[in-house]
Amino acid sequence: MNQDQLISPNQALWEKGDFTKLADTMRESGDQLVRTLGIEEGMKVLDLGCGDGTTALPAALLRANVLGVDVSRNLVAAGTKRAQGAGLDNLQFIHGTAFDLQGIEDNTFDRVVSIFGAMFAPRPFDVASEMVRVAKPGATITMGNWIPNDPTLVAQVLRVCSAYMPAPPEGTISPMTWGFEENVIERFTQAGIAKENITCERETYVFHYDSTPEDYVNLFRDYYGPTMNAFEAAEEKGKADQLYKELVDLFESQNQSKDPKKTLIPATFLRVTARV
Repeated sequence: MNQDQLISPNQALWEKGDFTKLADTMRESGDQLVRTLGIEEGMKVLDLGCGDGTTALPAALLRANVLGVDVSRNLVAAGTKRAQGAGLDNLQFIHGTAFDLQGIEDNTFDRVVSIFGAMFAPRPFDVASEMVRVAKPGATITMGNWIPNDPTLVAQVLRVCSAYMPAPPEGTISPMTWGFEENVIERFTQAGIAKENITCERETYVFHYDSTPEDYVNLFRDYYGPTMNAFEAAEEKGKADQLYKELVDLFESQNQSKDPKKTLIPATFLRVTARV
């Protein structure tokens, strides 16, 4: 399988719909997470699978020089627009893929960050290798990865949706494998990181939406690529209403907002830190 074949399905998935609609519900936690990364003025930061800048923009506001890379061209355009709107000339977005960072030199970045981004790229061992390659000696790599079978929102959304989808092609490696500590260690040690320099901790990311849980499901259905694909597959089987009900029940059960017209849902993720 050549590189174009690997890129195309992943790129199509994330260019489907409009992930910026979902990203708007993730900004607060993205900002909070960035403030824990030890980013200082003048540092060079790579945000891999950056979307429209939920973590790249806060990093740039700390006066780091930030490069955001994403496989989705529409998200690169949206991120560029956000950077321009904020007057940030120290933030650049480019189109690229996490497993082959063409044009980026070795030993370039003080911080390499990927929050729910690079985990979705093909070829996970190459992804780890590329992150290590472009990091300076002494740099820190930080990933946020969803955890398979976790009872909180995102893992459950992906679980529910997968039941309506056709089986993936033989040999496909699930992005959720990045949520297993043993896989993280294997991938980064093969890339040259000592095992004792890799840590994995569970943390919480909170989604905020200024409407009901059912309206939030509609947002996922209409704008989030994986959920859009699931509804298309369910529609072909006459099960779209069943999928919708499952998701509404899930979102309502996970909602912790005391205001019935707002949604606040925490989700557990694996925070990976690798010191180069």
